[in-house]
Amino acid sequence: MRGPGPHRPHPTHGEPPVTPDQALAVADDLADPTDPRRPTQSPWWALSLAHGAPGIALLHAETAAAGLRPWKRAQDWLTAAAGTAVSAAGGTGAFYGAPALAHALAAVDTARPGSYRRALAVLDTQVAAHALRRVDAAQARLRAATLPHLAEFDTLRGLAGVGAHLLRRDPGGRAVRAVLSHLVRLTEPLADEEGPVPGWWSPTGPSGHHDPEFPGGHGNAGMAHGISGVLAALSLAAVREVAVPGQTRAIDTIRAWLDAHRLDTALGARWPYLLTRAEQAAPPAPELLRHAGDRRRPSWCYGTAGIARALQMAALARGDERGRHEAETALLGAMRDTRRRALTVEGSLCHGHAGLARICARAAADADGPNADPLRAMVPELLDAAHPPADARPGLLEGAAGIALAVLAGTGVPRTGWDTCLLIT
Repeated sequence: MRGPGPHRPHPTHGEPPVTPDQALAVADDLADPTDPRRPTQSPWWALSLAHGAPGIALLHAETAAAGLRPWKRAQDWLTAAAGTAVSAAGGTGAFYGAPALAHALAAVDTARPGSYRRALAVLDTQVAAHALRRVDAAQARLRAATLPHLAEFDTLRGLAGVGAHLLRRDPGGRAVRAVLSHLVRLTEPLADEEGPVPGWWSPTGPSGHHDPEFPGGHGNAGMAHGISGVLAALSLAAVREVAVPGQTRAIDTIRAWLDAHRLDTALGARWPYLLTRAEQAAPPAPELLRHAGDRRRPSWCYGTAGIARALQMAALARGDERGRHEAETALLGAMRDTRRRALTVEGSLCHGHAGLARICARAAADADGPNADPLRAMVPELLDAAHPPADARPGLLEGAAGIALAVLAGTGVPRTGWDTCLLIT
């Protein structure tokens, strides 16, 4: 996914709504995994849930589960994904390698139980072993009292995403408890030569490299790479009654940090994407924050929409009706803020209208009060704007397959549960 960057004028103004038929046309265009238009020779293609074959397989699994297209397409794409050595090495995460392929197979298994039982058993073993190795490495880092890099714990590459996958596949297993226990420890403060910071504070800029804009590292609030993904994973586990010591305290610690850095505007609560060391120590007035949520798109990856959904799930986990209502109100306010919505310039799941639509649909299903219907009503409007450009990438997270999946889901629940990889449900 791309981090915060410059925004272009909105390209979809005045275009007709995207229809299910157009979503199926995307699936038809992506029917053949050997199509020479695809980067099939790229080393990442077969095992990238975000951009490659496993994510496209999800689209074909969903259309087949709905009885709209044949199952053979999903099978062909899964065969293409599994035709290379399946990695469970250090670079593996929820969106790449064994967990990515396991998510795609599990989506098919949701709609057609037993379809890939043997392959899933092998992958489940690989993912669990990978998770335990990752936890061991993270624990060694804690013993050295050094700050973590985002890839240790985030949704796309780290333990939050892997833990959420394990929660679905093996909620009673040793690996998921090990992951949750480490995510709990991540919320304990650390200190370096500049003083104390939250335990998830990164020593670098958001790119993973040292950045003069972030001389003391940064605190990342986002769902894709920041602490909101950890909050979502811990909350999803708590809702499913999978708990480890300290989990409730950890959820409350993250909620308190997000609350402390919330920006209250005339149109509702917003959150900054990132915080510098100075802002963490003494948050300045909102207009001085360089990465303020009031001047950024409210996307899934970074921004108010993803953060608000994580906070709603945390409130559900804690039985906090007021907190749930506040999170839902923040999400609805961000969707109604036309000035900030205009900053969303593409249709993707990651940072576009399709992702906003899925968040609103899932949030509406969990809302219990006056926000439920307005959130649900936002979904068709958001999907109307989710136009893939003619040269759109084919994949799930930033491409046409993800937009098509969101359109097919509408306000409902996907038959395959494909959107669980986003940690919004």
